[in-house]
Amino acid sequence: MENITLQPTMLNPLGGAEAPDDSQVFTPKGVCAKMIRFKVEDNKITYLNFTGGCDGNLKAISALVKGMELEKIILTLEGITCGKKSTSCADQLCQALHEYMES
Repeated sequence: MENITLQPTMLNPLGGAEAPDDSQVFTPKGVCAKMIRFKVEDNKITYLNFTGGCDGNLKAISALVKGMELEKIILTLEGITCGKKSTSCADQLCQALHEYMES
């Protein structure tokens, strides 16, 4: 069994791990999350943090997409809805990635 060393996490005022200085910021619309911060390297997500929303679900999404290529994230998550809403936090992440890819 490997020895695992846990590093302390610095918290930012909005909650969650400290975002990299060069992370992207997206303001989602129509969902409970108020902000999405993400970083892309080599066309893959290396950092993802949602502010607000369903904490456990959004932590799970963040863990699952880490290291995933942007196109694969969009193909997997785009169009997912939440309750009676026409969008979801996962869908809004895809909107953020579309904006990022177009810029």
